[in-house]
Amino acid sequence: MPVLPQGFRHLPDLLDRDAQHVLAEEVRAVVRASPLYVPAMPGTGKPMSVRMTNCGQLGWVTDKEHGYRYQETHPVTGAPWPPIPDRLLDLWRAVADYPDPPQACLVNFYSAGARMGLHQDRDEQEFSAPVVSVSLGDDCLFRIGGTRRGDPTASLRLRSGDVVVLGGESRIAFHGVDRIYPGTSTLLKGEGRINLTLRRVTG
Repeated sequence: MPVLPQGFRHLPDLLDRDAQHVLAEEVRAVVRASPLYVPAMPGTGKPMSVRMTNCGQLGWVTDKEHGYRYQETHPVTGAPWPPIPDRLLDLWRAVADYPDPPQACLVNFYSAGARMGLHQDRDEQEFSAPVVSVSLGDDCLFRIGGTRRGDPTASLRLRSGDVVVLGGESRIAFHGVDRIYPGTSTLLKGEGRINLTLRRVTG
């Protein structure tokens, strides 16, 4: 079995079905206040295959002109991001082993054909805080490697209610989502996967 990077933790079924339902409703409230939009790659302007939004003090955004960054407002509506739900703040306190709360929660919606190429989370100033990721809805094939793009990778299937923590060396490991398995969950109203990524941006 491939070796996972140091500091990587997979916590399967951490959220039970009832907790997933409540969190999914809270995410819907976030999306009503801060609608999903299609981000674009820096430079090329190529649209990403996921739709996204954020909640928290800061939100991660990307576009052709200005690239990857954090900002306090939605790039389409101009409105401030809604607050991070208390349930997610409680989860951070339970698993992050970090004294300060997250400042951003990126909400990614993956339709059946969406994916996310291998990348590092390097747009933050604070790398001693982990990245905490929550899966809701359909299963996905998650892939993670080392801190260099050419390092060997390992793959694991993430299911609804699973939580992943990228800390230590794995905090800046290359990772991505190779595919979605449509119809593997009945949590959402249709097919698809929601990924919630909690991050501390500044020290």
